[in-house]
Amino acid sequence: MKIGIYGAGAIGGYLAVHLALAGHEITCIARGAHLAAIREKGLRLRIGGEDRVAKCAATDDPAEAGPQDYLIVTLKAHQAYDAAEAMRPMLGPDTPVVTAMNGVPWWYFYKLPGRFENHCLQSVDPGGRQWQTLGPERAIGCVIYPAAEIVEPGVIEHKFGDRFQLGEPDGAFSDRATRLSTAFEQAGLRALVSDNIRDDIWIKLWGNLCFNPISALTGATLEAVATDPATRALARRMMIEAQAIGEALGVHFRVDVERRIDRAASVGPHKTSMLQDLERRRPMEIDALVGAVQEMGRLVDVETPYIDTVLGLIQQRGRSLGLYPTFSVANAAAEKASQELID
Repeated sequence: MKIGIYGAGAIGGYLAVHLALAGHEITCIARGAHLAAIREKGLRLRIGGEDRVAKCAATDDPAEAGPQDYLIVTLKAHQAYDAAEAMRPMLGPDTPVVTAMNGVPWWYFYKLPGRFENHCLQSVDPGGRQWQTLGPERAIGCVIYPAAEIVEPGVIEHKFGDRFQLGEPDGAFSDRATRLSTAFEQAGLRALVSDNIRDDIWIKLWGNLCFNPISALTGATLEAVATDPATRALARRMMIEAQAIGEALGVHFRVDVERRIDRAASVGPHKTSMLQDLERRRPMEIDALVGAVQEMGRLVDVETPYIDTVLGLIQQRGRSLGLYPTFSVANAAAEKASQELID
């Protein structure tokens, strides 16, 4: 199959190498020194004590890539928002768009029965740019569990994990989701198709929405945040608020709060992605992980004082360092949308 990886960074590169070595025609959308290295030497994945090298097509021009059988988007939420129009040349009439990203996806309310069906989340898709440009009917959800890192241009180092969770917004076991799952499995990855991808999104989001900003504000590792009594208590309060929001939207939480926090602690002294971004002075992914939860809380009339406080602090921290991207516009749009609902 022809598979485009839009954003061949750590996770995108990890996927690209596995799928290319399994015989798929992979095109990586990358830029800068990373793109140059992929073109010159191939994409290298360090995993399990060995190096695997895949020769992939690589470009910074999606028009050069042309239509794909699948487009896997591994950008951060704010990057994906900015790139929505640029993705068009890679979309054929039936090309699915696989959102292999952290946080709440822009298509979240597509085909979700109830009064918020097809609601557009302004915190991650201000003005509905992705909804209108890509179309929610193309979306396949993807929860990512592996951790990887770009250690030098063209070189990805795998840290842990090989599992992905795929799912259609309506819970169907579609041919397109099944084919992609099979491709992942044949490439040596684990990728089951879920009948409720939103439940899977929330289990990961549940931890990300508290551990990421708390770690970025304190400089503490995941293990420290989850075991220190004060930060653990704060994370627990945020998670309780989030659980009330999720349940109001029909989400089933398969584990309780304490078990979810203990699972995070067991990862060890790992730096969250938000802390890594802060330390490297890269834009932080705040709204998809925290802001969207606040927005959904307002939709279902769940008060979120702990989430609001931590969100305000990390937003201000991001602004003071110039690491809070474009979503000041998104926040204004979200506030306007929330007020319209109230009115």
